[in-house]
Amino acid sequence: MRKISRRQKEIREKTQNNIYSNLDEAIKLLKETATAKFVETVELHANLNIDPKYANQQLRTTVTLPNGVGKTIQIAVLTNEANFSEANDNGADIVGNEELIQDISQGIIDFDLLIATPEMMPKLAKLGRVLGPKGLMPSPKSGTVTTDLSSTLSDFKKGKFEYKADKTGNVHVSFGKSNFSEVELLENLLALYNSIEQNRPSGVKGKYFKTIYICNTMGPSIKLDLDAFA
Repeated sequence: MRKISRRQKEIREKTQNNIYSNLDEAIKLLKETATAKFVETVELHANLNIDPKYANQQLRTTVTLPNGVGKTIQIAVLTNEANFSEANDNGADIVGNEELIQDISQGIIDFDLLIATPEMMPKLAKLGRVLGPKGLMPSPKSGTVTTDLSSTLSDFKKGKFEYKADKTGNVHVSFGKSNFSEVELLENLLALYNSIEQNRPSGVKGKYFKTIYICNTMGPSIKLDLDAFA
């Protein structure tokens, strides 16, 4: 059996069966547990009192965290040729129409986000089976179907992203990197929590949050006291 180092033993003692009511302490511990040889992603895992099979208990929205998430994304824009210049001038990495649709249909997806103008959506319908499972299908609700390419591209380049609850009512969201400062991580955590709270589904009855944990890619889970956000 692999011997546990003293440091790992201390980390386990701090995280196992402990609930942190002080967010500053939790964030400090989060950084202390980032011991991998690469910059780890920092994650929030929240279990919500929702049943997403009902339309009024679904959570799907977007958020822009004050300090970003430490990731640069490739954005593709599907639009008519008249908008190509606007898309390119505002930071789009890939711009196209029929040729882009053809590439996607062949499984060539060299982007992390697809933005489309409304008139292109009927042409995308046949690609639902390709884009849907990857979470790349544009939708008005996620802000990826737009007539204002300049502001939409600006928002997503600044770090705006979509998140949603899975079918069991859990939300798994990255909110930074382990090399962010404690202040930056705390600001992002609070912004993310507030976003989830403000987008509480109308069908939720009673308590909304069940549990909230934070962790690094390779680190242990740190349980937060729900009252810490009050």
